[in-house]
Amino acid sequence: MEFIDIRGASGTTYRFRRWPASGAHPPIAGNFVLVATGTRTLIDVGMLDDLSLAPAALETRRTGAELFTRFNISRRDREAEHADVAQAHPQLAGSTLTAASQAA
Repeated sequence: MEFIDIRGASGTTYRFRRWPASGAHPPIAGNFVLVATGTRTLIDVGMLDDLSLAPAALETRRTGAELFTRFNISRRDREAEHADVAQAHPQLAGSTLTAASQAA
């Protein structure tokens, strides 16, 4: 397994795990980051109630990018971590996919 560490505005570092090569992922809530292949430049951050839906939700944006996820069972923790990472990367504002956008 490969991991990537992303620092939030608070200084906290969050560890994300690479999306499994098999494409299978448990339907667990959590956060995700999308990074450019090779440079690992952050492209997007988000959170979903079901991370198994992340590849489909990000399908058009995954070319040349790698998907990493972080499980968070508690909505409060998920939202706090997402806000911390998003605040540290203001260039991504408005580009994130969140649990709220799943219902649309």
